[in-house]
Amino acid sequence: MFQQFELAQGVKLYVRPTEQFKTINISFKWKQQLTEEQAAIRAVLANVLQYSNAEYETNADFRKRLDDLYGAVLYFDTGKKGAHHIFSLNAETVNDAYLSNEKVVDEVFNLLHTVLFKPRLVDGKFVDSIVTREKDQVVERIQSMYDDKTRYAQQRLLENIRPNHPASISANGTVKAVKAVTNEQLVAMHQTILTEDNLSIYIVGDVNVEEIKEKIASHFPFTARSKELSNDVQAANASTENGFLHEIQDMKQGKLHTAYRTPITFFSEEFPVMQMTNGILGGFSHSKIFMNVREKESMAYYASSSYASLYGLIFVLAGIDANLQEKAVKLIDEQLKTMQEGNITDLEINQTKSMLSNQLKEAMDSARAQIEIYDQYKELNESFTVEDWVAKWSTVTKEQISQMAQKIEKEFVYFLSGKEGEGNE
Repeated sequence: MFQQFELAQGVKLYVRPTEQFKTINISFKWKQQLTEEQAAIRAVLANVLQYSNAEYETNADFRKRLDDLYGAVLYFDTGKKGAHHIFSLNAETVNDAYLSNEKVVDEVFNLLHTVLFKPRLVDGKFVDSIVTREKDQVVERIQSMYDDKTRYAQQRLLENIRPNHPASISANGTVKAVKAVTNEQLVAMHQTILTEDNLSIYIVGDVNVEEIKEKIASHFPFTARSKELSNDVQAANASTENGFLHEIQDMKQGKLHTAYRTPITFFSEEFPVMQMTNGILGGFSHSKIFMNVREKESMAYYASSSYASLYGLIFVLAGIDANLQEKAVKLIDEQLKTMQEGNITDLEINQTKSMLSNQLKEAMDSARAQIEIYDQYKELNESFTVEDWVAKWSTVTKEQISQMAQKIEKEFVYFLSGKEGEGNE
């Protein structure tokens, strides 16, 4: 899927030459162990680098330069993947091949070099007013979660089942951690990213591979880094008893979030089988939870499950009226039990195989999605292809799915509702 090159120890280049797109997508991904403090520093740094550099006095000037380059896109971002925090720099530009006598791609590489290697510094520090402003922006981003009750409920569930664990640590850190970030920490983190973090560089587009390698080498003189990162996510001390927490806020629709644990993770040989199992449980509109909880019983405004494979967790989310909490929990439990007993139809299996396959194939229509999918699956096999993975689903049997369902154990129920639901506590 991607051609691979090691530019230096810990620095890899992945190129996918394809005529599928008229643009070229570029992504730098720096990886570091995930901690609350480091996540906060990196989230603020991403903002600071995005909005200030030594060559363009204002962000408006920088944006105008991007517009002049046929609307090129360039942005920093942060995220997390398992036990790792991902700091990324992304760009999309029109391919020179579709222009007459212009070299836009080189100009975009120059801008990438500028934002990365030429930040705006005063006496060796970032501008204090910019740091303060961007810290406030990250704080606002974190606090916005409280206005999205589904996100809030999911975070509260994670905090209860996996406190101080990568599963519950936000890629932005916490409000407290962000407010504590110092200018000196930002400068130090910038150097860490440039010289220490494991780095993967992705290029997707109609490109000459050798020319791209030369452009990367000339614009980005990254040196070797020796830091080895483990993919292992720390084991959680999960309770053997089912937990339950009901919290009340001023709201109408209840948010029912249930966590299940499983020993099957992204790195397990049985991972494709668990993908199928989750799909039948609640991953799609033909799934047991959707059909029985939402459609048949009309008990939920929405109902679905998701598989957080890097943490070995399955989540079932449902929007319900507060007085239906106990009935909904019981009905959801019944869907899993039905699968554990082997009550799975050929239609459910075939529909799930089809949905998973189409989902993955449709993602290939986006260059950005190609990068994200390969960035994850290359951890299993750097020769990953969509066709090979679809073939894994095609051989999954009813018996395997039932056995997978038996490895799913309920761990915690979190319910967020308005005051009318207090009686269910």
